[in-house]
Amino acid sequence: MQQLLTIKLRHFLPNKTVTFPAFIFAVIALMAAMSSTKEPSGLDTSSLEKPRKDSIESVKAFMQVYQVLMSPRCMNCHPSGDVPLQGEDSHLHAMQPQRGKDGRGLYAMKCANCHQAANTPGLHMPPGNPNWHMPPADMKMVFQGRTPHQLAKQLIHPAQNGHKSREQLLAHAADALVIASWNPGEGRTPPPLSQEEFAKAWVKWIKKGAYAPAEK
Repeated sequence: MQQLLTIKLRHFLPNKTVTFPAFIFAVIALMAAMSSTKEPSGLDTSSLEKPRKDSIESVKAFMQVYQVLMSPRCMNCHPSGDVPLQGEDSHLHAMQPQRGKDGRGLYAMKCANCHQAANTPGLHMPPGNPNWHMPPADMKMVFQGRTPHQLAKQLIHPAQNGHKSREQLLAHAADALVIASWNPGEGRTPPPLSQEEFAKAWVKWIKKGAYAPAEK
């Protein structure tokens, strides 16, 4: 019996031979050490838990997102047609540029001809960004005319959102061209939420389940 216990205990105390009483003492000490490593009952681990789905909170967050996406700063580059929109009333672009295959214009009428890497100074002058473009012809991502239900379904569907996963959608809130909406240039109104508020609502919508508001 003592020989068997000695062999098994070598897993914990290598190169040592112990008597039966010593073995009992070692077991008690080991159990005490294990119990001392348990998580304190008062420790808050809520931040380590995966976000729980909540259709009510998700839809509520999306309705905030929807306000931004339907503002001129977003919708003007997400029209139902192939000509971008312009101005606070989202009228057709005065220069009548076309989307083109890659969303950057057609023939000599390229977006970058007027929309430079930064905003052009002056009232109502062209806003700028190094990556200024519309969605490409094969993935138009139309916002104009979409209901909250339709737009939420479109944004979460990879075949309609540029083949983005949910993780990529989360990262999209920090895209430089998206953030440029809050620096639209003189004479233009920024989106109705701050960039921080939008990002928070966007993340909450997706992490709570990316639910679509009910169709009315």
